[in-house]
Amino acid sequence: MANLKVVNLNKKYPSGENGLINVNLEAQDKEFIVITGGDNSGKSTLLRVIAGLEEPSSGEVYIDGKDVTESEPKERDLAMVFKGGALYPALNVFENLAYGLRLRKAPEALIRERVNVVAEMLGLKELLTRKPKALSAAEKQRVAIGRAIVREPKLYLFDEPLSGLDEKLQAEMLGVIINLQARLSGTFVYCTKNVAEALTVGTRVIILKDGLVQQADTPANLYDYPANAFVGFCVGAPTMNFISNAKIVAADGGYKAVFKGGELPLSEKVAARFESIKEYAGCDSTVILGIRPEDAEICGDGVIKGVAVQGCDGHGGYTEIDVSPDICLNVTAKKGLEKGAEAGVSVDLDRLYIFDGITRLTLLARDGGYQVTGLPNADFVPLPFDEEQKLCGNAAAGKKNKK
Repeated sequence: MANLKVVNLNKKYPSGENGLINVNLEAQDKEFIVITGGDNSGKSTLLRVIAGLEEPSSGEVYIDGKDVTESEPKERDLAMVFKGGALYPALNVFENLAYGLRLRKAPEALIRERVNVVAEMLGLKELLTRKPKALSAAEKQRVAIGRAIVREPKLYLFDEPLSGLDEKLQAEMLGVIINLQARLSGTFVYCTKNVAEALTVGTRVIILKDGLVQQADTPANLYDYPANAFVGFCVGAPTMNFISNAKIVAADGGYKAVFKGGELPLSEKVAARFESIKEYAGCDSTVILGIRPEDAEICGDGVIKGVAVQGCDGHGGYTEIDVSPDICLNVTAKKGLEKGAEAGVSVDLDRLYIFDGITRLTLLARDGGYQVTGLPNADFVPLPFDEEQKLCGNAAAGKKNKK
């Protein structure tokens, strides 16, 4: 099918706002790449530039090694499914599916063969004579996907295709798309703001923020080895807890992290991964501690003591606890906890995350648990937070002035 390569891609709008900043991305043949991030992160902009629907300010786009940066969309041999999947209301399902092939003046026999194959694949055989107004939301989206794949392009782009569908339909359509990718053996680039969705379907996931790539890796590596605090926060539900302004201190032949309201000893495993620990110990540099809710649990006694329970979710899942006036953590809990009760918190200290207090980059090296894939961009290191803010400062100021 197709390899996709994006090199030093930048997109700046006339307003001065940055849509994309120096984005590098490579998708190998038959990969399922997912691009995720919040609103205004650059997801859709990146997809539209790849498709040729928007021009980059600088940088190149390659498909199968060919520079297509200046090529028209129709010359790129790709298909794109947009959010909402708008159909031609005057055409029935068969004609909607056949539309792209008819534009390319494909033989009628080929059109019927391709449409019938796609209709069978997507469960649309009984709907071919219906108009879009007679279809359900999920059926309309199936037709939109079918219209994209019927041409058998080299590259498939999906721009939030499940947006607007209810939870049940989203799950159904997600299964359809996963099965399609397996059956077509195509290269899929899929955009979504739903991180859980991204982690479910992607062989690799690219996380964007303000037009900047934060990390590109497998779902497991993103969860266990986030490159910075932003990725740590994005990946996981409930989100990672952070304790800011902590300091590393040498203690009893080892190290501990001290913060307002408590302290946490650093396990031998974490201390071994903290390559510059001696530089941080005893100096003014601060760190941010990251604790996932599933790695901390309410108990009678623990490494964090004397905490006040703020409330339980009622499902025996997680509860908020106050460690100090400035620190509130979301941790695993049992049912029946009363608000205001005092308890301790046990923490899986081998699962502690540590980020620099200024750059917000991880301070922990990858160990044997990291899944080495050899895939492109796995060693990418995001910009330090302070440099990122300088790059994005003008855009942020522009947004503020518009309000």
